[in-house]
Amino acid sequence: MNKTVLAVFIATFVGAAPSFAQKSDQQHAHNETVTSIDKSIKDKHDEHTDDGHEEHELQDGQKLDEHGGEGADEHDDHESEHAHDKGENEDKDDEEHDETASASLDSNQMALANIKVSTLSPKIVNYTLYAPGEILSNGYSSYRVSPRVASVVTRRHVALGDRVNKGQVLVTLFSETVAQAQANYRTTYPEWERVKGLGRKTVGEQRYIDAKANFEAASAVLISYGLSDADLKTLTSQQSIALGEYSLRAEIDGAVLSDSFEQGQRIDAGEPLISLADESELWVEAHLPSNINLRLGAGSPAQIKVGDFTVDATVTQEAHTIDPITRTRTVRLLVSNPEHRLHPGQFAEVYFRFLTKMPVMAVSESALMRGPDGDWMVFVEDHPGEFLPVEVELGRALGGLREITGVEPGSRVVSEGAFFVASQIAKGGFDPHNH
Repeated sequence: MNKTVLAVFIATFVGAAPSFAQKSDQQHAHNETVTSIDKSIKDKHDEHTDDGHEEHELQDGQKLDEHGGEGADEHDDHESEHAHDKGENEDKDDEEHDETASASLDSNQMALANIKVSTLSPKIVNYTLYAPGEILSNGYSSYRVSPRVASVVTRRHVALGDRVNKGQVLVTLFSETVAQAQANYRTTYPEWERVKGLGRKTVGEQRYIDAKANFEAASAVLISYGLSDADLKTLTSQQSIALGEYSLRAEIDGAVLSDSFEQGQRIDAGEPLISLADESELWVEAHLPSNINLRLGAGSPAQIKVGDFTVDATVTQEAHTIDPITRTRTVRLLVSNPEHRLHPGQFAEVYFRFLTKMPVMAVSESALMRGPDGDWMVFVEDHPGEFLPVEVELGRALGGLREITGVEPGSRVVSEGAFFVASQIAKGGFDPHNH
């Protein structure tokens, strides 16, 4: 680049410099003016905003006070009133529910369902208690025939079911032991007869005592074996029986209930041959549940039913122990059987008769129903054809009746058809327990 052009460029730049500086100053002044205006606008805006915010906060505060102060009280009152109304509504609903938890039946429905209603009032209850029983022979008047020493059966003289009289021959036996005892008796008998005839002074005191003692001992042995006085006399008669043979006789009047033996059979001492029983009076053993708290004194009346035959009986004894197998308590009764229509081994129905000491409120078992929670209830007729469930507490079982509490005297209670009433309530979707 030549000097002339350079000089022109410098001159031009120098001349333009004040103009650039002036422009820069003007720009700076403009910026300050804009900044001042923006600041002023911002201050006014902030002042306006602060006033509006304070006013807004004040208004919000007033509104907050309205809710936090009087407004809060009104709100609480409103909630309390709402809760109270809700409680009243719930109580009202419960009352309406209780009122509606019922069954309304017309006369036709009651007739079809065989619903019967009876007025409940306290009264003395005459009731019966059932128990299964068994006819038994009277153990106190029965007799078991058995040999007192090992013997062999040679002949039988009676059969099962025969009626025998006291002293009648039942069975003839043979025993070696009895033979020895009979021989001893035959020896002692004549000696005693001779000494007794001569007298105490003639034979001497000691001989007299020895003869008497030997004879009495020989007689006692034979009697203990089952021989009678008549048998002893036969041993010393001209028609004496063979040694070792002896007969057992009936000790009572009665019937042969068992004779489980055969001729020629060897029978050990004490083994039963024949059972005799006087069937004019029999025992009845009734079996009561062990959980029944019932005292039956001697003489308590009862009825015995066997088939279509019914006869009166009285309690004679009551066991104080529980049978370990049947878990029942035995009550023994005595029944007269003059016509011999009852026989040992028969099953019987026993009905004990009672009277309550005080009037009680009692309903039939068919009147009781279980509620949803398992409690017992009955249905009371509030209005004609309108039945309400009422909870009751159960007391004693009085035959076919049950003692109850929880129902006012004079109430009309469904005695039959309670299940139908409960089903009608359940169909309506209501809780028949009034909950």
